[in-house]
Amino acid sequence: MYGDIGTSPLYALRECFFGSHPIPPTHQNVLGVLSLIIYALVLVISVKYVALVLRADNQGEGGILALTALVPGRKGERGVTARLAVGRPMLIALGIFGTALLYGDGMITPAISVLSAVEGMEVVTPLFRPYVVPLTVSILVGLFVIQKHGTHRVGGFFGPIVIVWFVTIAVLGIAWIVREPVVLSAFDPRHAIAFFESNGATGFVVLGAVFLVVTGGEALYADMGHFGRQPIRLAWFGLVLPSLLLNYLGQGALLLRDEKAANPFFQLAPSWALVPLVGIATIAAIIASQALISGSFSITRQAMQLGLAPRLDIEQTSAHEIGQIYVPQVNWALMIATVLIVIGFGSSSGLASAYGIAVTLTMVITVMLLYVVMTERWRWPKPAAVVVMSLFLVIDLAFFGANALKVFQGGWVTLAVALTAFILMTTWRTGRRLVAERLTARAISLDEFLATVEAVRPKRVPGTAVFMTAQPTGTPPALVHNLRYNKVLHERVVILTVATAQVPHVSLVDRVHVQPLGHDMFNARVQYGFMEDPNVPEALIQAQQQGLHLDLDDTTYFLGRETIIVTARRGMAEWREKLFVVMSRNAVRATAFFRLPPERVVELGVQVEV
Repeated sequence: MYGDIGTSPLYALRECFFGSHPIPPTHQNVLGVLSLIIYALVLVISVKYVALVLRADNQGEGGILALTALVPGRKGERGVTARLAVGRPMLIALGIFGTALLYGDGMITPAISVLSAVEGMEVVTPLFRPYVVPLTVSILVGLFVIQKHGTHRVGGFFGPIVIVWFVTIAVLGIAWIVREPVVLSAFDPRHAIAFFESNGATGFVVLGAVFLVVTGGEALYADMGHFGRQPIRLAWFGLVLPSLLLNYLGQGALLLRDEKAANPFFQLAPSWALVPLVGIATIAAIIASQALISGSFSITRQAMQLGLAPRLDIEQTSAHEIGQIYVPQVNWALMIATVLIVIGFGSSSGLASAYGIAVTLTMVITVMLLYVVMTERWRWPKPAAVVVMSLFLVIDLAFFGANALKVFQGGWVTLAVALTAFILMTTWRTGRRLVAERLTARAISLDEFLATVEAVRPKRVPGTAVFMTAQPTGTPPALVHNLRYNKVLHERVVILTVATAQVPHVSLVDRVHVQPLGHDMFNARVQYGFMEDPNVPEALIQAQQQGLHLDLDDTTYFLGRETIIVTARRGMAEWREKLFVVMSRNAVRATAFFRLPPERVVELGVQVEV
């Protein structure tokens, strides 16, 4: 839960004084940087995220996609679909881009966290330096390999170490604060002001390193669905924040005594405790990485359910927690990217140059979306909302400006990842919209089809046929083709639409709605939240309570298998249409995604031009 923030003491302060844009660790500079760190943690994490942003929960779920779904449409409607329909495409574009940025964060956080921890062995002996990267890669590969066994097992194995970690870093800090109590004066914000006055532009650049202490704010918000708002607040103010402050102050006290302490975190410990400290730091880094990996799985499922990503394999790894999932395609892609990042940058100092810019952009987007939620959903007076959000926006933009200087030093990596993810998600969303428009334009209306059934009176064969369609209006092409070419209908026909509501979970009462159409035909609409996985056979069991009598063992599912054809018709650029075709061909089959029994599925092909 506190992954990024909890492991930031490993590298944040070191980057300020010994990183790519170092400043001399003089008495005034040390107190100035510590003051900036203290108020960054207080204003950005404690006030902005823990006190305010966590209020923006969508049925208990957090994260930028959940926040996007909270933004009202201009006609009082809510959710992604509503905004597209009533003219708010910019808001959803911001939400999608913010989500894409988190994938970049998910790749680089495991790399910098584990690499920083393993580098502690260099403090034990410089002879270990050649083995830092290979050992880091081995640990990361092992972490990704065990994901298929379930995040709850990984967390259960390492979880108790979290408390030990925070207590340990607090004790290490206290031991040095006692030696240099003057470091406590860093709570005076005038030290931060004096820092900028004496360092000028260089002081502004250092903000990029100071930002490393708060990079976990977005991950903290996204984890709200797993832990709840109050437990997060209690743990933050009761354990995490005090431990972080004590450790940063302790590192500052060490630097006041020894300006050449190039790895202040590990040098806090006595020599006999170095190896155990490296061990516990590595475990803490693994936990931090685990949080980002599982968060990437959760984001992917949300994106799939909201129509922003093709169907992927979703494996439920816990029978008790619906949020415990595993997405193999995402897992292996993250593993490859993370390993390449470690090998490419070679050190945590190099990675620190690439770290931060993606998260700062996400934070800026969060402020923009939160302003709309505050004024339109919470009904805050606009002047009050402007004042509060302007304060946070100024802070976030200052951090963004400092991190923007890192673009050519490695920051382009996370931006490239985010841009790629953004293109993929917008291409998929636009492509699916075009397919829906093409199918709807040539679809036969349901009234017309029912009139044909009334007039022709086709032969009815035993059993139930479920025709699945993504279009809420019109007759499914598979149903039309079945009647046209097979000349028969089943004795019971169900037209089934599965939709995603713009809430995390849909109650069982609201899950299924059945409408009789006559001639033993029914229109069934099934809704799921964007944190839920669809299961059509289970939904049909619920539909029986609304008068739809069927035998699941005598039910056949008819699906339309779309063949996408790239044309010069108005829609997307040709290269995006080709990309959409590739994504469509590699999407998981609907049979698996909707949990349909494969031996009872019939697919009828249809060509669609985009």
